[in-house]
Amino acid sequence: MDRSIDRWEIEHSRSTLKNTIAALTRVLDEAVRDEIITRNPVRDRAHRRYRMREAPQLQTPIPSLTDVGLIAAACAEAHQSYGDHVMLSAFLAARTSEVAGLVVGDIDWTNRIVAIERQCFPGAGGLSIKPPKGRRARQVPIIEPLEPVLRRLTMRRARSLPLLRGPRGGVITTATLRDATGWDELVASLGLRGLRRHDLRHAGATWFSNAGVPIHVVSDILGHTSVETTRAYLHTDNTALQNAAARINKHLRETAMNS
Repeated sequence: MDRSIDRWEIEHSRSTLKNTIAALTRVLDEAVRDEIITRNPVRDRAHRRYRMREAPQLQTPIPSLTDVGLIAAACAEAHQSYGDHVMLSAFLAARTSEVAGLVVGDIDWTNRIVAIERQCFPGAGGLSIKPPKGRRARQVPIIEPLEPVLRRLTMRRARSLPLLRGPRGGVITTATLRDATGWDELVASLGLRGLRRHDLRHAGATWFSNAGVPIHVVSDILGHTSVETTRAYLHTDNTALQNAAARINKHLRETAMNS
């Protein structure tokens, strides 16, 4: 149950997660009453996790560009692939399963874009490869800080090969990254206590937005069907306000000069 809910928290919206857990909780309540199981693990898990999420003191700031670089460097001490995964997740604003689904041929150096066309994750019968959530393939521009990572991962490699795999050749999942890097302690040591792996995707979305990229373009980069979903991802800070002030001040100065 824990592994399933961990995956759902990454792959689905909060409302989908709540509705799914509500139905599953009622089914397993019946199993408890029928003495098939002794307790309902989903009820315990759902109650604990939602209370934690709603507690104000656990609100975590979105990491800055510098923070992500530090996180990636610290994760790379466990293995380079973990640091690369952090960079790809943040600068592509991609889900963990989407990073795992990338192949070398998805990197288009001519147009400087990355095509996100599939997700890959371990399943009961082996690796499962599916279209991205919402079945919407999308393109993400290559941002300069990510270029060295992509150059290294694509150099002299066949287009059909997976772009990134773990130290033993397996798919890197959010649980793998957590366990291999001591994630909770690592981010806490950087002043980002409670930061989740999925928050790297939120960070990328926020950077695009704070840079002045229109929200409908940010929505396309994230693969959302609605800009309202995208708004929930954005954690705007003083950067957006400072940029707005710079633009209006420039406009006022130009207006004064022309009047």
